[in-house]
Amino acid sequence: MIDAIIGWIDGLATSIRERHAVNPYLFLALSVVCGPLFYYSLYRMARAFKDDRRSVARWSLLFLAATVIPYLYVLIFGRNLPWWVYGVLAAAIGWGVYQLAGKLRAGRSGSTSVRP
Repeated sequence: MIDAIIGWIDGLATSIRERHAVNPYLFLALSVVCGPLFYYSLYRMARAFKDDRRSVARWSLLFLAATVIPYLYVLIFGRNLPWWVYGVLAAAIGWGVYQLAGKLRAGRSGSTSVRP
C-alpha cells in the first residue's frame, strides 16, 4: 500500500518535472523553508503594530517575500503552464504588493499623529 502511494507520488512528480520543467520537490522545500519565516514575520509584524510602527514595513516585506518565493520559482522556471496559472500568480503578487503599500501608507500617516 505504501509502495503504491510512493510510486504514484514519484510518477506525478516526474510528469510535472517533464511537462512543466518545475521540480515539485524544490517547490515543496521552498514552501517548507518559507513557512516558519512567514509565521515569524506575521508574529513580528503584529508586535510591531502594537509597539512601534517604524519596523512594520520591514516585517511586511519579509512577510511578502516568504509568501511569494515558492510561487516566483514556478513563475520564472515553469514552462508550458496554463495561462490561468500566470494570472493567479500575478494576482497574488499584485495583491501582496498592494497590501504592503497600504501598510506603508498607513504607517506613515500614523507616525505623525500624537498618541495619548
